[in-house]
Amino acid sequence: MLTEQEFQKAAERYLDMVYRIALNYFRSRQDAEDAAQETMLRLWRAEVSFTGEEHLRYWLARVAVNVCRDMGRSPWRNRTVALEHCPEPSFTDPGQSVLYEAVRALPAKYRLPLYLYYYEGYSAAETGELLGLKVSTVQTRLARGREKLKRALEEA
Repeated sequence: MLTEQEFQKAAERYLDMVYRIALNYFRSRQDAEDAAQETMLRLWRAEVSFTGEEHLRYWLARVAVNVCRDMGRSPWRNRTVALEHCPEPSFTDPGQSVLYEAVRALPAKYRLPLYLYYYEGYSAAETGELLGLKVSTVQTRLARGREKLKRALEEA
């Protein structure tokens, strides 16, 4: 179990990552905030001994994905939200903003692996573990997602 100082440090360091994962899952700021809060609550209650920062980071990402899945199963959740209601991260290069928007417009099947792989820096194997997929499935979805991005960007 984490001490209050360790929890505070982990929250300051990883809350943004947890929120971004949830935001990319739901495309809804309110649902992402709820999922991030639930993830951090689970961290506070966790009786896990973390072996290092990478272990903690991976654990939080995995819990965030699981929380999003659990919340997404709820029958009363409205899962379709217009993209313009979601806050955008700020990029210095306008091309990065266009690319990020194109990624966010993809179906979740491709959007989540691409986001975790390219924006959060997880490997294909780690992304597969986070999403409960085989590595080969992640690699296929990354390739197909890149192809869909290429087509979308050429049309734009």
